[in-house]
Amino acid sequence: MRYEGRLWRPPSEARSFILQATIGCSHNLCTYCGMYRDKDFCVRELDEILEDITEAAQVDPSITKVFVADGDALVMGLPHWREVLRALRERMPQLRRVSCYATAQNVLEKSDDELAELRAAGLSLLYIGPESGDDVTLHRIVKGATFEDHTRAAGKAHRAGMKQSVIMLLGVGGVERTEEHARETARLITEMDPEYLSALTLTIIPGTPHQRMTDKGKFELPAVPDLLREMRTMVAETHPTRALFRTNHASNYLPIEGRLPRDRERIIATIDAALRGEVPLRPEYFRGL
Repeated sequence: MRYEGRLWRPPSEARSFILQATIGCSHNLCTYCGMYRDKDFCVRELDEILEDITEAAQVDPSITKVFVADGDALVMGLPHWREVLRALRERMPQLRRVSCYATAQNVLEKSDDELAELRAAGLSLLYIGPESGDDVTLHRIVKGATFEDHTRAAGKAHRAGMKQSVIMLLGVGGVERTEEHARETARLITEMDPEYLSALTLTIIPGTPHQRMTDKGKFELPAVPDLLREMRTMVAETHPTRALFRTNHASNYLPIEGRLPRDRERIIATIDAALRGEVPLRPEYFRGL
């Protein structure tokens, strides 16, 4: 397999075959993100992608999950997607799931018919990271989409039959907007109504605009107890139909898993216990990206 640069994938794709169909991120302006800043965005040549699929299938004919990288592979055009999904179906007979990262803009740029075609061809799960539901915060982090954009994109994906894993980012509103960030994110989760929901914790990455803003005193990351309170507010005030909630990413201080709304009270009780010092937090030296 040919891979360019470091690869990033969600924790739940740890056992998936990573297919790098695009390189970098077509947006690549989010102030907190350093994952793709060393890459120039492009869509790989189709022949190369298909060769990698053939090689992977020969090495492991029992592949059941494929994650299509890099940062927002949904941006890839329909002609590429058709051939990629066809090759995956033909060469990986045990394939159960194909997923990728996507932005709200990626989803909105495709028609309902195009999304339905992708779903029928096998693309079944989109990882979408609004990070926040607070429009002020979304503007400041140059997310490229608003609360309303994310709501409309989620509706389009659901109508196409695609599942969604929504990612929120604790601390991204800073000390200044910690309450607004938490409450508006809870409201956005309700509106997007994802099947999967995860929380990550903002890490200040060297070389990013967020790091420069922090150095200049223009951004202050909330203290750990306030990050936990943000998570508590999000869990307490959001109302998805049935979402699997996880904080198992290495950036988090408190790993939790449960179903919302079923396990809401248990999750809140665990957060409250952590705030009282009764549940140990992940040490700094175990945290990462």
